[in-house]
Amino acid sequence: MALKLTSSLSFQSQKYPCFGVPPSTSKTNLRSSKIVMASTLPSNVVGDVKKTFSPKHDVHVQVTHSMPPQKVEIFKNLDGWADTNLLTLLKPVEKSWQPQDFLPDSASEGFNEQLLELRKRSKELPDEYFVVLVGDMITEEALPTYQTMLNTLDGVRDETGASPTSWAIWTRAWTAEENRHGDLLNKYLYLSGRVDMRQIEKTIQYLIGSGMDPRTENNPYLGFIYTSFQERATFISHGNTARLAKEHGDLKLAQICGTIAADEKRHETAYTKIVEKLYEIDPDGTILAFEDMMKKKISMPAHLMTDGEDDNLFDNFSAVAQRLGVYTAKDYADILEFLVGRWNVEKLTGLSGEGRRAQDYVCRLPARIRKLEERAQARAKEGPKKPFSWIFGREVRL
Repeated sequence: MALKLTSSLSFQSQKYPCFGVPPSTSKTNLRSSKIVMASTLPSNVVGDVKKTFSPKHDVHVQVTHSMPPQKVEIFKNLDGWADTNLLTLLKPVEKSWQPQDFLPDSASEGFNEQLLELRKRSKELPDEYFVVLVGDMITEEALPTYQTMLNTLDGVRDETGASPTSWAIWTRAWTAEENRHGDLLNKYLYLSGRVDMRQIEKTIQYLIGSGMDPRTENNPYLGFIYTSFQERATFISHGNTARLAKEHGDLKLAQICGTIAADEKRHETAYTKIVEKLYEIDPDGTILAFEDMMKKKISMPAHLMTDGEDDNLFDNFSAVAQRLGVYTAKDYADILEFLVGRWNVEKLTGLSGEGRRAQDYVCRLPARIRKLEERAQARAKEGPKKPFSWIFGREVRL
């Protein structure tokens, strides 16, 4: 799920000795090179000339490999721990739910009746709800980017594509479980007849092609703090789309969204356990990483979203999600506060001076964010209406 945190709070990135980077290798210009993608559409749709894909958004200048090489050994030594504590959180495929469990059975004689019933229920859902559901689905469908991100992390990446390490097995199996989320929501939306699937499919292609910019620096300390936050955010978002679906009378869609939320909660448990272990082994390095990520702000996975028409699509989608209470700035502060409590950050001892300052910063941050958000809400005016190509250009209030 994606939301842009809007506040005037300063989150300047700050580097610390334990995450120092050699000047000659720490930064690279991130302008993406162009990739030629030959279209298979008829020439009357796109013309005879091959189109060139180029991401529409600039991203931050990148810092790479910020974790000191000696800390790679920490993660190699934790491979057995990961086997016991992460892989046990995965569900066997044969006992896992599949998208077809929630959808009309196209091989059944009753398929047409089941489809009509699904469409009847979906008619009770307002356009604004579909904007948020589509945005959630698109975020889930960009899963190749998230697996790629995990495989940038030093010490835990899947080096071969089929590595037998516990870290690599976790990444592949996590991806396999997550893959069902986008599949299920995509098929539901297609069957509903309420959305423009071609525009949605274009948005997915743009988003995967554009990637993401989490600013995790190939650093698993930063990466696992990021994923802990994100899994909590998606748990909240899907839980709220389930709640709204139920309020509008679509109990089957509520079940779909609730089932996805339950997966996200289980995955949140895994990633927060990793960071908990890092606090046990290296409290100073971990609290500095937590501070670093929060000063940079958590960029949401779909923040480079566009449909080829609206370069502010992510912000507009986020504004609708905020207004409907699906994912809000308050949730951002609540997640941060949850993680501070989950990792017992306030009770950390034996920290360096830098570590104590980082501890104080992250512990005070939720209240600061809430205060700024309260001020922003007090000044907020009713948002304008904006068209969304996902719903055939119909307008929705931001």
